[in-house]
Amino acid sequence: MLLADLTWPAVKALDKNTPVVIPIAAVEQHGHHMPVSTDSMLLGEVVRRVEAAASSRVLIAPLQWLGNSHHHLDYPGTMSATPRLYLDLLHDLAENLIGPGFRRILFLNGHGGNIVPGRQVVFELRQKYRQRTDLLLLFGCYWDFAKPYEEREGYVQREMGHACEWETSMMLRLAPHLVIGDVAKLQTVPFGEGLGAAYRGWITNDRTPTGHIGSPEFATAEKGEHLFASYSQGVLNYLKQVENWDGTTWA
Repeated sequence: MLLADLTWPAVKALDKNTPVVIPIAAVEQHGHHMPVSTDSMLLGEVVRRVEAAASSRVLIAPLQWLGNSHHHLDYPGTMSATPRLYLDLLHDLAENLIGPGFRRILFLNGHGGNIVPGRQVVFELRQKYRQRTDLLLLFGCYWDFAKPYEEREGYVQREMGHACEWETSMMLRLAPHLVIGDVAKLQTVPFGEGLGAAYRGWITNDRTPTGHIGSPEFATAEKGEHLFASYSQGVLNYLKQVENWDGTTWA
């Protein structure tokens, strides 16, 4: 079910144990070959497939295109909310659903910069509602719900990059007219290992001159279809767990 298509009485009448998905993404630079809407478009397609397969069992909120992308602001076209503002935005989106009684909420993420604030939001909300044993607050990235490289040979990457093999493949499948130039001529930008045991504060310009990270030169539309199928099925499988949650199980 799409929240945007329902009347408020219809939303009020829903079983409040229905899993609710809040898709969150971004509008930001994706290298020289991909549109700034990449994250939102790719997550939107995953969500579309999930809704088509489970429309009667899952409620899906409108996709939130504004993300925490300040680390990309050196590249024109990026639109971003500051981290503190973004925390408040996600907090209020969850509260808008908790207020009417929904108990099982999943932020489904499509942008790496949203990970830290997204996890912080569900952590803070759980502290606020610490007496609520019936409340399940979740945050997850769609690419963490499946391992497509274990299902099919030919993938170079083993983790999500940025305008990389995976994202470029999915865009070649979804909207090839928006992929600029010959991706086979692009070159790998290594993921890097940071500075060892400590986490380094970084901006995208520290890691890549072009704006992409990973190996887009190995992207194909065929890989893109497999990625979409694998990720959407992975999300569906996870939502089944959310639907069947007994209210007490931790793992």
